[in-house]
Amino acid sequence: MKKIILLLAIAFTFSNAINAKDGYKLKLKINNFTDSMLYLCHYYGKGVTVYKDDSARVGKDGILKMESTKPIVGGIYILLGPNKVNVLEFLMQNGDDFEISFDKNEPVKTAKFNTSAENSNFYLYQNYLSGLSDKFQKINADLATAKTKADTAKIDERSKLLSKEMINYRRKFVADYPKSLASMIFNALEEPEVPEKIPNLANGRKDSNFAYNFYKSNYWNKFNFQDDRIIYTPMYEKKLEDYFKLVISVPDSFNKEADAILKKTKGTTELSKYSLWWLTRYAESSKIMGMDQSFVYMVENYYMKGEAKWLDSASLSKYIKRAMDIAPNMIGQTAADIRIPDINENMSSLADFVKKCSYTLLIFYDPTCGHCKKEIPSCDSVVRELRKKKIDIKIFGIENAQEDEKWKAFIKEHNLNQDYWLHLHDPNHIGNYRSKFDVFSNPILYLLDKNGKIVGKRIDHSNLSGLVEHLENPKKK
Repeated sequence: MKKIILLLAIAFTFSNAINAKDGYKLKLKINNFTDSMLYLCHYYGKGVTVYKDDSARVGKDGILKMESTKPIVGGIYILLGPNKVNVLEFLMQNGDDFEISFDKNEPVKTAKFNTSAENSNFYLYQNYLSGLSDKFQKINADLATAKTKADTAKIDERSKLLSKEMINYRRKFVADYPKSLASMIFNALEEPEVPEKIPNLANGRKDSNFAYNFYKSNYWNKFNFQDDRIIYTPMYEKKLEDYFKLVISVPDSFNKEADAILKKTKGTTELSKYSLWWLTRYAESSKIMGMDQSFVYMVENYYMKGEAKWLDSASLSKYIKRAMDIAPNMIGQTAADIRIPDINENMSSLADFVKKCSYTLLIFYDPTCGHCKKEIPSCDSVVRELRKKKIDIKIFGIENAQEDEKWKAFIKEHNLNQDYWLHLHDPNHIGNYRSKFDVFSNPILYLLDKNGKIVGKRIDHSNLSGLVEHLENPKKK
């Protein structure tokens, strides 16, 4: 008897597996929208990026059918009309088959879903949000006309109560439908609530960092890093952006946090892919000095170890080459030597020059570049002021455009022919400095110490003085 029950169970499971279908079937009945194209799209990590899955023309009867047998990732899908007008958003998962009817002029209020309880419940929330939005608008209007601090405080309290009401609505939804896609989205949206009571430190003082530490350490508590469907919503990039505002922008801190996130997404397809791409781009595009080390770290520890499986060999090679170009010029590395002619046609060496002063400002610039015309004289002014403070800093300036006459005129025009300047250029391309120092634009500035070690890069006249003074007095706040 037990064997028969077991065989029936296996047969039932096998039958379900056969009947389970990939893709989707959608039938739409749209009032006030006929004889026009609609495009089925989905989000990908952020609100402004959508990808098209399907398209069809709405008939004169307002009916539209879309169908696919290809597996899809569940998430928030969008119907876009002509000129990318957002006609309707709804939840859809692989294998879904349902009908939607709505009026184009009032889609949220009129949307009806046949055989999709998930969307029916989700649209109850959408209508609730619509009503909440009206209340918030009233609060903002009252705030604009508030005359006293007491009035403002009362209005702020109303706003807090409404926000709390929305959070409680979502939490009840999650409790009622714990396995739904909407619940996964609501959990991901939730932010930590910092306790009002601040604990004391061992010395009896209040912990001034408690709120920050609590918020940061609990930020991802309800976020499911193993659910790819979150990528097909507009929220993940915003979550990452907000979180990394809490992370100190230095390589050690960033690398640790990046590793932690990628470890949590390991085994997923879309989440791990998007996370690695976003973290790498964040490090590469950062304007903060030293963060290029994190870009190199990401390439060496992930791309070069086969983690970016979606990239073709040509795209992967670009990442690796970019990291190899940056790696020799990171903070703390010894600068490569440059031997090229100076303005008097004498061969000069960067390695020899740095030994003659405490700091060397290495500048690559184009005298015809609009930004250079402002930045180079400004850097010269900063160096003059630093030298007045008895700080031994000089400039190793390399003209980067082979504009011989314009270069010399630029030096004369801006009174740059000072004893702390060494002007150089390389018309015969013998110094290979572009490759050695990753010179891909103008101007590019490095700060070197007396040993030729790189102590500053991605700098300009606005932060040069502060950097040098910090290096002179590292303990000074």
